[in-house]
Amino acid sequence: MIIELGTTDLKTRYGLWQEHLFYDGQKESIALTFGTVKDGEDLLCRVHSSCIYGHYFNSVECTCQEEMDRSMQWIQEAGQGVIILLDQEGKGNGHFALLQSIRFKREGVPQAEAYQAAGFAKDARSYGAAAKILQYLKPTSIRLLTNNHKKVANLEEWGIKVNGIRPLTTFR
Repeated sequence: MIIELGTTDLKTRYGLWQEHLFYDGQKESIALTFGTVKDGEDLLCRVHSSCIYGHYFNSVECTCQEEMDRSMQWIQEAGQGVIILLDQEGKGNGHFALLQSIRFKREGVPQAEAYQAAGFAKDARSYGAAAKILQYLKPTSIRLLTNNHKKVANLEEWGIKVNGIRPLTTFR
């Protein structure tokens, strides 16, 4: 189940977007759409998890904000696309897990392994809400903006047609 709670215009550095607020019975998720999404073929799509450090505190220890900026820029240039923001801080483990993993990351351990070293799952995220939102918005197919192939497999399990990815380059 997914229901749209509301929608509004959102003015950004990357033009005028539509914000759609969704609820799946447990959490709220946001879809930002640019241009026509319904029946879009190979629609650029970013499925993005929340990141308190990157989005609120401008941390230089993650690339979340850069990935969001790049995605919005590419979608604006394409003239249409969607960004889905999921409440999955700390790769789905929560902010406490992120806080606990930082010391390992500073020792050079990659982020996913840093979560594991701190006693959490490498990646506990789920993309079911994103799939339901895409089913609601009805693009014909998407091209996912990601470096994470798990997102592709998970969305395809939900019946989303993913016609490839456009990798987000490493920023650091």
